[in-house]
Amino acid sequence: MRQPLEDREVTISRAKFTITYPSSFMLVASMNPSPGGYFNDPNAPVTSSPAEMQRYLSKISGPLLDRIDIHIEVTPVPFDKLSDERKGEPSKIIRQRVITARKIQTARFSDREDIHYNAQMTVKQIRTYCELPESAKTLLKTAMERLNLSARAYDRILKVSRTIADLEASPQILDHHISEAIQYRSLDREGWLG
Repeated sequence: MRQPLEDREVTISRAKFTITYPSSFMLVASMNPSPGGYFNDPNAPVTSSPAEMQRYLSKISGPLLDRIDIHIEVTPVPFDKLSDERKGEPSKIIRQRVITARKIQTARFSDREDIHYNAQMTVKQIRTYCELPESAKTLLKTAMERLNLSARAYDRILKVSRTIADLEASPQILDHHISEAIQYRSLDREGWLG
């Protein structure tokens, strides 16, 4: 699964032929944080030892995790928030923001037939379209060093921060875009049992 995620194509080799198929897809996956499923729930009893939880988490390989743009740890939602009468942002408004961001990306890559959105950018295009102000570079450098992130994670953070900026219709990636993108790499952080 790593190569199709990276190359957006699948190659099948047999004795007499090799054939390559396009394989551009969006992977959406979920997993429990521990065998019992309650690792991050403060109200649930801990039923697994740290070694069991680490063994469970390491079932998903680091190289595969590295190729996933966004990982988010979701904590249980308390009843008072579930029953809250306040309304969130309407889907219609969110949808319009996404459509606007997609139009920005379509215009950005209008000279390319093989690229339509930020996730498809190559390293060279990331360097072109994801220029950072010095303060954002410093923030990203600090995160890379403290969280011991890989070069692949660096590229993923830049792509996600470019998309966050597009959602705000910001022509430049700013510090808070980088900061938010770093937060979406929760499984890279050592706090998850490291």
